Amino acid sequence: MGNLRTPDRVTSPTAGANGNAYVAGNGTDAMAAFYAEITSIQDAISSYNANVSRIADLHNRTLNSTDENANQQNTAILDDLIGQTRDLGNSIKQRLQSLEAQPAQPGQDMRIRKNRTDFARSKFVEALQNYQQVERDYRQRYKQRVERQFKIVKPDATQDEVNAVVNDVSGGGDQIFAQALTSSTRYGESRAAYREVQERHADIQRIERTLEELAQLFNDMSVLINQQDETINNIEVQAQHVEDDTRGGLEQTEKAVVHARSARRKRWYCFFLCLIIAAIIAIVLGVTLGRKN
Repeated sequence: MGNLRTPDRVTSPTAGANGNAYVAGNGTDAMAAFYAEITSIQDAISSYNANVSRIADLHNRTLNSTDENANQQNTAILDDLIGQTRDLGNSIKQRLQSLEAQPAQPGQDMRIRKNRTDFARSKFVEALQNYQQVERDYRQRYKQRVERQFKIVKPDATQDEVNAVVNDVSGGGDQIFAQALTSSTRYGESRAAYREVQERHADIQRIERTLEELAQLFNDMSVLINQQDETINNIEVQAQHVEDDTRGGLEQTEKAVVHARSARRKRWYCFFLCLIIAAIIAIVLGVTLGRKN
């Protein structure tokens, strides 16, 4: 069997491009840190997809191999790779959560952050969907393999018996298989088929666990999307309130300026009116006094 490249190292949930915790700064520094982190997350998503491709390859090797030792080796590698992929997926989720929890000022930077983060999140959801589809496909293929192996032991098996063995309903599948073994004329081949059925049941159970974990990740990402949308809406509402308050303040200022100008004009009118009245009084007094003299 060829060598398989081990998965990339899983970084800490909030690790940045250099493995350091992502911490938002201010202005240009904050955006530089954001770009570094979002690029690192996208690289991690690429590693996640690569892991899923290797998992699919190992599933395929297991199905096509008749070498028990090779299958055991494949299973060990598969278990380790699935565990590392699980950790990597949780890390990506937590890093996206950390990234979206960082505050951003309304404006162009916030829109850039939202668009880039939304894109990374959508690529991660696509990766989860791809992994989910791979596991579903191989679960079905493992079940088909179990059915074929059971029919080697009992060619005349009913569909109910096949379903019980394939799905191992309440452990009844093993009992049905054991009964079929006692009546089989090909004991050695039947025992080998029984061992493989047990191995495939273990593979199916492992896939079921993985699908449950992926479903939980999907739920977590849905919650994350809702929280992010609510945060953005709150920021936009607050920004609108600030804009409204600013506009209201400007309107009040403009009104105050108008009132002040009007008051100044009235004061000047009163001043000039007083001057005119004083001048008239002075003229009248001057004329009157001049006549008396």
